[in-house]
Amino acid sequence: MRARLDFDRINDDALAVLPALVARWLPDGHRAGGEWVALNPRRADHKPGSFKVNLTTGKWSDFATGDRGGDVVSLAAFLAGCTQAEAARNLADMLGTK
Repeated sequence: MRARLDFDRINDDALAVLPALVARWLPDGHRAGGEWVALNPRRADHKPGSFKVNLTTGKWSDFATGDRGGDVVSLAAFLAGCTQAEAARNLADMLGTK
């Protein structure tokens, strides 16, 4: 039986290191104020600007397609093309979240 995932704790731990995570996941991006602006790796995106991640809240959006999410787990799931539960487990393992 798998342990229950504490999404709030995983998101809190991920938010604490979000600038490092997005630099790893979206290396073509850059910081612009309180946001990470990058190409969307899930589509043929040629110009940064429409895909942004708020570095304080973890909310993210691709304003060109309408894809969006409210936290780091949903961003990880979107980028990896997996479920939020899988993304949460992977993040918890990566961050050492208990």
